[in-house]
Amino acid sequence: MQNFPLVSVIIPTYNRPDFLKLTIESILCQTYPKLEIIVVDDGSPGDHNQQLCKQFPEVNYIKIPNSGGPARPRNIGIGRAEGEYIALVDDDDIWLPEKIEKQVHILNTNPDFGLVHGPCEIIDENGTKTGKVMGRKGASCEKHGDVKLRMIGNWTIMMPTPLVRNTVFKQVGGFNEVMPHGGEDREFWSRCSFYTSFYYFDEITVLYRRHGSNNSLNPQLYIPLPLRLADIVSRQKKEGRINEKERKLLISYISRMQLNMVKINPFKVFLNMNKLDSLWFVKKNNIKTLAVKILRK
Repeated sequence: MQNFPLVSVIIPTYNRPDFLKLTIESILCQTYPKLEIIVVDDGSPGDHNQQLCKQFPEVNYIKIPNSGGPARPRNIGIGRAEGEYIALVDDDDIWLPEKIEKQVHILNTNPDFGLVHGPCEIIDENGTKTGKVMGRKGASCEKHGDVKLRMIGNWTIMMPTPLVRNTVFKQVGGFNEVMPHGGEDREFWSRCSFYTSFYYFDEITVLYRRHGSNNSLNPQLYIPLPLRLADIVSRQKKEGRINEKERKLLISYISRMQLNMVKINPFKVFLNMNKLDSLWFVKKNNIKTLAVKILRK
């Protein structure tokens, strides 16, 4: 008898009912038979989202006071989830029909991995494919297995792609609701890397919608992120998950990540660099990163 563990799908949303409808429909078209869908509305004005969700008996709709970002809605949804596996998808992205079926099979047959993730194809506001792919840059092996010494400062998981064991959330905790909005997803997945192995499935299972209101299009939001990642590294060193040599390696990755933001806001970047590493300016890799970034047109 085939094993069909329950998969809980969490959709944070704010005032995008047209996109939300398409996202829900893509989930209902999944070939996997056992899904729980939880839509958490972050205080959208009016009742458009509620009326939309009433059209789908399979959807559990929750509305909360506006928090200003996706971290709290995601955490609320995760707290209500009953599934053995949890999937997160934003309210403007689209899943291809076999996404969950393929990912459940991977986790069912690879019990040592806490999550499976992969690349996604970019679509525009109208749903037209752009021919661009996110999450495939670099070697696949860099994103597979024990990634804790390869991930921070270098790459992150594409938010609509992963399927995660519920036990991972119980170990790691939820998304950071305290940090300024922007990069809370990257902060969360970086924490996960210290608790479990990642399975990289190099197949397109998600269409990522890029449009004017994407947070990723506002680089100013991400300038404080390296300091948050450095806090994670310090905590892991204190708790014994990494040693001092590994801590220094990860801080070097984070420093280069911060320096790559220098054209966005030089003052804030250099201020943050002094907090990351007071001797950053005498290290060859930092100077090289800075020079390349400044000289690049």
